[in-house]
Amino acid sequence: MTQEAHLYRLATQEHICPFGLKARALLKRQGYKVIDHKLTSREQADKFKSQHEVGTTPQIFIENKRIGGYEALRAFLNLPVTHEKSKTYQPIIAIFGTTLLMASSLMMLQPRFTLIAFMVFFVALSMCVLGVMKLRDLEAFRHQFLGYDLLAQHWIFYAYLYPFIETLAGIGMLSNTATFFTAPIALIIGLIGSISVIKAVYIDKRELSCACVGGNSQVPLGFISLTENLMMVTLSTWMLSRLF
Repeated sequence: MTQEAHLYRLATQEHICPFGLKARALLKRQGYKVIDHKLTSREQADKFKSQHEVGTTPQIFIENKRIGGYEALRAFLNLPVTHEKSKTYQPIIAIFGTTLLMASSLMMLQPRFTLIAFMVFFVALSMCVLGVMKLRDLEAFRHQFLGYDLLAQHWIFYAYLYPFIETLAGIGMLSNTATFFTAPIALIIGLIGSISVIKAVYIDKRELSCACVGGNSQVPLGFISLTENLMMVTLSTWMLSRLF
């Protein structure tokens, strides 16, 4: 016999609770017959929360037992629970994966494939995307960046400048213009970034979140951040060597 699950979720004209929709979909996938109770006003939702002494919706009940909200439901069903503050490499993997495909697409327009040209496209595109991610919220980025960058800790304004510098350097590399200007900049910020990461993670043994994808991220500071900076150093060094 199919088990019934009673779902109470907020569904007003102003707001439809996304966790309520996720809970309903999850229950259906698990084979439950969902009795969907929509709380169509804030007053109705407040009354429900008061009656059941809960602080949030949605709330799920199975066999007259209150399970809780969406995360509690996942735990009840023995499914992985995603913690909001848990460390993850997902953002940086998504960015590097996308820029890798973009670089591959650009290489298809070239007369022949060369590894160095591919690396220029990949690193330059990555710098542009990472720069834009930082520019979304400069204050949040600055706050997180100050936690480990050595130059920013001595010259706070550098934390504001960094996203602009990174983005412009990436654009310059991508267009192969003003190499005498963009390559040294990429080399300098790459060296500073590399030294900062090495000191914070491998010398001081600090567990920090990286500001590489912007402020308030939960990407661990470490190997990925160091790789990003070393790629900038390597590529900019090669570009400078071509000038002489």
